[in-house]
Amino acid sequence: MEGNQIGGQATTEESLLAQGYRKYSGKDIDIYYNKDICAHVGNCVRGNGAVFEVGRKPWIIPDNGDAADDARVINTCPTGALKFVRKDQ
Repeated sequence: MEGNQIGGQATTEESLLAQGYRKYSGKDIDIYYNKDICAHVGNCVRGNGAVFEVGRKPWIIPDNGDAADDARVINTCPTGALKFVRKDQ
């Protein structure tokens, strides 16, 4: 699943927030999470525990990884509960 698209269209902050996603800001990438569609498969936590750590608040810290790796991990989310908007491209 492409973490920077919904229905083949590029994601925007406005569209993601309107759909119930919560924003986690980083320097080069913003990560968005929608708890209502998350199936808790765990690809994110296994993909990069420094960025995604369930027991921490906030549980997503985009700058604990580089933007390319963050995007790679988000693209493994099978439900689309994680999305991203790159700032560095």
